[in-house]
Amino acid sequence: MPEKQEKKVEYVELIYDLIFVYLIGQNNALLEKLEGGFFSFPTYRTYIFSTLVVLQVWYFSTLFINRYGCNSLSDHIGLFVNMYLLYYLGQVIRVEWFAHYAGFCAAWGLILLNLSCQYFLQLRKRPDRTFIEQWHIRLHGRVLLAQAAAILISIPLYGLFHRPLSWIVLLAGMAGAVLMAPIESRFPVNFEHLTERVMLYVVFTFGEMIVGIAGYFDGGLSIRSLYFSLLAFLIVVGLLSIYGYLYDHIIDRQRVTTGSRYMLIHVGLIFALSNITAALGFMRDPEAAELPKNVYLVISILAYFFILFHLNLYAKPAFRTGRVESLRLFLTAAAFVLLTALSYRNGMVSIAVTAGYVWSMFLLIWQHCRSAEK
Repeated sequence: MPEKQEKKVEYVELIYDLIFVYLIGQNNALLEKLEGGFFSFPTYRTYIFSTLVVLQVWYFSTLFINRYGCNSLSDHIGLFVNMYLLYYLGQVIRVEWFAHYAGFCAAWGLILLNLSCQYFLQLRKRPDRTFIEQWHIRLHGRVLLAQAAAILISIPLYGLFHRPLSWIVLLAGMAGAVLMAPIESRFPVNFEHLTERVMLYVVFTFGEMIVGIAGYFDGGLSIRSLYFSLLAFLIVVGLLSIYGYLYDHIIDRQRVTTGSRYMLIHVGLIFALSNITAALGFMRDPEAAELPKNVYLVISILAYFFILFHLNLYAKPAFRTGRVESLRLFLTAAAFVLLTALSYRNGMVSIAVTAGYVWSMFLLIWQHCRSAEK
């Protein structure tokens, strides 16, 4: 495998990722409508679908830029076209999603079509590529083209039969990314660039979370608003500090890898963070039922740490978590669930339990790293 040259994250990539912050906010807004004290299952199903579509676009775009992006004019045009389409996609993310099916799928399909064209354009920009590189580029271009065609064809089919095929197309695209893993092993990414790019998107997601907890001050200052905003802020800072500590001290950014699994882990991680943002919003809402909003927050927090634990696959050998550390993490999580179950009727206590759990996890990870450094 050829040695990868140093590759830095360009400012255009940062601007491109900012549109995803907007989309996170649009997706989280779907859950603000309460029915019987909480959001309905159809609403959450729409939330899952729209979030996964956005994350799939981010996944495909990031891998393309990492492998073949060269900060050229055509790269910039492709990114800006997709930014505009993503902006339109965000505008049609609604609870009444099927009323906007055609617009949503048209934008989604055109985004993937644009990415497919970007792959095929690489063959003209660099005709001196090896046969295996050309084959790899054509494969990605054809896969994206096939998914884009399926999405666009689903629009008239929905008009005729009122059967949305978008879920099938999305799941097929996700399954294709997993099945292509053995092929991707021949084409390692620039892992240092990839980790930096992914880290920045995670930071943007935390930024949206910080904006979200500003809603605690709606209605003016009070002891309650100050208390909940402070605890929510400590939760966000704790979660961010844990990820930042892992990124700075534990992740082996010099390793040779395809990056596909690393990206998939972060797709789940960002999805969990988006749910935490929505869950923290419910904690301050007196109209949200106590039991479901606490269960939602606990599941979202535990999902974040469970997915984060899989970054152990990319840890430096000396920092990988052993059985003793894993047991401590598990027992701490069990204590968190038990204490929340006992205190869920009192929101002020349950959010304090959540903050205590987050910072307990930070201390466990910090102690593990300190012992591994010795």
